[in-house]
Amino acid sequence: MDSSQRLFNRERTLHQILGGGQVADLILWRRKNQTVMILLVTLAVFVVFERSGYTLLSLVSNVLLLLVVILFLWAKSAAILNRPAPPLPQLHLSDEMTNEIAAFIQTRVNNLFSVSHDIALGKDSRLFLKVAAYLWLISVVGGFTDFLTLAYTSLFILLTLPALYERYEDYIDRFVLKCYNKLCQLYRKINEEYISRVQYWILEKQKLS
Repeated sequence: MDSSQRLFNRERTLHQILGGGQVADLILWRRKNQTVMILLVTLAVFVVFERSGYTLLSLVSNVLLLLVVILFLWAKSAAILNRPAPPLPQLHLSDEMTNEIAAFIQTRVNNLFSVSHDIALGKDSRLFLKVAAYLWLISVVGGFTDFLTLAYTSLFILLTLPALYERYEDYIDRFVLKCYNKLCQLYRKINEEYISRVQYWILEKQKLS
């Protein structure tokens, strides 16, 4: 499918639009095990918060406290009894992953600053209306749900919809473009039959007056 048959006439793939790195791989399920693990972990955290009534800070503090106490007692008892120390893995972020995450965050933050600058100086009225509409929508959605549910739902959508779109991209693009063309035809028909007549009637009234 060429660019004229794709949404927004784009030439890049969805993977390239998302950055083409490990973050894009996670979102598009190129790393299925890691994506599934993220979904399961976030689901478990969501269920724990909903059922227990804990806040994020209290839960993290209690879990870390319990973990530190267990490891400390284990290490001390192992030293006294000449037993092996706790088998702690060497956890670290690779330079490649760190650079990709930093570049991804930098790009998004710079885009946000650029948009905020243009809105603050009144350079783009259309952009201002879009941002205002998005913020209003977020405010409305926030009135119906809490932050935790919204965050998990957003993460779930982020890790499912792009992958589904990439899989059925050709079908979705054809369907959306077909609907868009039909809406354009309907608009032209309404404009020719009704709006143009009303405009002509208004012009005639102004001439007579």
